[in-house]
Amino acid sequence: MLVLGIETSCDETGLALYDSDAGLLGQVLHSQIDLHADYGGVVPELASRDHIRKVVPLTEALLKEAGLALNDLDGVAYTAGPGLMGALLVGATYGRTLAWSLNIPAVAVHHMEAHILAPMIDANSPPLPFLALLVSGGHTQLVHVKAFGDYNIIGESVDDAAGEAFDKTAQLLDLGYPGGPRIAQAALVGDPTRFRFPRPMTDRPGLDFSFSGLKTFALNTIQANQPLTRQDIADIAIAFELAVVDTLKIKCSRALRETGAKDLVIAGGVSANRRLRATLEADLDATVHYAPQALCTDNGAMIAYAGCQRLQAGERAPLRIDTRARWPLTELA
Repeated sequence: MLVLGIETSCDETGLALYDSDAGLLGQVLHSQIDLHADYGGVVPELASRDHIRKVVPLTEALLKEAGLALNDLDGVAYTAGPGLMGALLVGATYGRTLAWSLNIPAVAVHHMEAHILAPMIDANSPPLPFLALLVSGGHTQLVHVKAFGDYNIIGESVDDAAGEAFDKTAQLLDLGYPGGPRIAQAALVGDPTRFRFPRPMTDRPGLDFSFSGLKTFALNTIQANQPLTRQDIADIAIAFELAVVDTLKIKCSRALRETGAKDLVIAGGVSANRRLRATLEADLDATVHYAPQALCTDNGAMIAYAGCQRLQAGERAPLRIDTRARWPLTELA
């Protein structure tokens, strides 16, 4: 089954072709980082308009690169949530209409399920069941994945997601957007012993996260060390990064013990952080899996793969277009 995946949940327009027999045939991705950089974050209206401009040309470029035509498709998968409503509507309307015009089935894909399944696109996919750490700009969750579609959220952030905290702290440090890569780059020359940031909610039982206090701690540290030198910025960056990584590690360790899982999947944009990957691999009693670097951020490949699995299981989207800005992962069948 050849499936076109369409991702427009936030600030990336991603399309990909996944074949159930041959695997990933190709993908294209347009990032809106430059469009939103001046605002320090995503502007929903600008994001939606840019998706409209890019989705058709990117489809044409992808098919041309793969040597295929629209009539070769067996199904269309599109992100239906969670995400920015306007952005979601672009991909969902385009994808559902395209499928209808070709008389082929379509399926609405849950964005976070697609992130969880992204490492399974690779040949060395994790065995089920496993523990998943979803860590991105909008989500920080620990999910016990018992089977395809059977997800139990055992921990999540009570305020800011980890990626959101990275973005806000980078803005405080005047490092620009997106915050995760900017802080990681600054931290490379930082002194890890100069500042110590708290590891929030690790001094009590439980698997929930809280990252808003780290942002406040960063603000107080910045104000106490004005005017900031480049070395000050680097030292604060590494202290913040170490605090986030250590917090995630502690919670993952607890969750592995609680679930008895032997495999940990880390997914979402923050999973691209090299310090996080290295720390989890070195310090946890589990095999750590993650998607290739190009599939950590939002992309069409993960939507095409997840959609292919659901289409093969017989799932079909109705002709009505239904997108959800909020969509609990536990509501999936």
